[in-house]
Amino acid sequence: MGYPRIDGRRVLVAPLKARVSKCHFSEIEIDPDAPPLPASQAQTQRIHSIARRIQTARAQNAPVILAYGAHLVKNGLVPIVTRMMESGWITHLATNGAGVIHDWEFAFHGFSEEDVKSHVSKGCFGTWDETGRHTALAVMTGNLDGLGYGESIGKMIIEDGYHIPSQEDLQKSLTNWSKHPKDNETIPARADLLQGILRHKIQPGNHSVQHKYKEHSITGNAYKLGIPLTVHPGIGYDIIYTHPLASGASYGRAGGIDFQIFTESVFNLDGGVFLSVGSSVMAPQIFEKAVSIVNNLRRQDKLGPLQPYIAVNDIIEENWDWTKGEPPVDNAAYYNRIGKSFSRMGGELVYTAADNRLFITNLCDNLNTKIKKL
Repeated sequence: MGYPRIDGRRVLVAPLKARVSKCHFSEIEIDPDAPPLPASQAQTQRIHSIARRIQTARAQNAPVILAYGAHLVKNGLVPIVTRMMESGWITHLATNGAGVIHDWEFAFHGFSEEDVKSHVSKGCFGTWDETGRHTALAVMTGNLDGLGYGESIGKMIIEDGYHIPSQEDLQKSLTNWSKHPKDNETIPARADLLQGILRHKIQPGNHSVQHKYKEHSITGNAYKLGIPLTVHPGIGYDIIYTHPLASGASYGRAGGIDFQIFTESVFNLDGGVFLSVGSSVMAPQIFEKAVSIVNNLRRQDKLGPLQPYIAVNDIIEENWDWTKGEPPVDNAAYYNRIGKSFSRMGGELVYTAADNRLFITNLCDNLNTKIKKL
């Protein structure tokens, strides 16, 4: 019979414009032409060293992967990262669900972030129609073409909407497949979308979703530049899962596609750089699993393990020299998941304790001013 569960269709949602949001993108964005934030001598030397490694990587056509948490977006760093993408320094971006949700809200609405404590008590935290509706439908329709989470959202932003096929077309494709079944990962996606159409009375055709501020979106800019931006979600982690349209199957499928895309970039990381900025859980967790897959494939090709160069930035104070390996279990640093996970990946680990605004502005300045542009 299965355990009792909540009927998500009973959740009441409100228009995004009714929400009191904490900030407008124009209040937080940092001008990429402004001087970088002041850094200490140690931070300056370390960031310059990382920039040199990125320069060497790109000169060899090796990837530079930037994994980041939502605070990078909420700290106004989208223009800086966009400048780095446009200059050819970054070849792949990876974020969590919140990283793309805040980014989408800024692109669509101009505002993002809400008061969690008061809104949870009122039962309205995250229950905003446009955020949940358009994210869900963009991912569902993107799945039909084999697109992952990040590419689906980027496509919606740049194209200002998405297309919903008719119920008849979906039924026909499913019927034809059932008569002559073969390996086709988009077939379950068609069934999921048909279920969504039937349950929520979604109309077929083009659905216009105007993004007034799309140039301020890291997700949209990555899509426009043809740079993979992968999203690595956890079901129930993000506000979109409060929406009646939320489909665990669709989000899971999109996240699975993105993990494969991410692992492909890690597969080519020889001579490249992996940057983790403000992501203490998502980045180390997906990286260690991707490296395991890569080393599995390398072993089959009679190659040694990957030796990645990993540059980590977070605000946790530097309390251990990770070049010495792991600290003993009676040292508090042993329980620092960022350092411990990354230190186990082989290669070289460099940690910089700093606000991500300081780290990214100085890194971009080094790459585009102090180091010759590609």
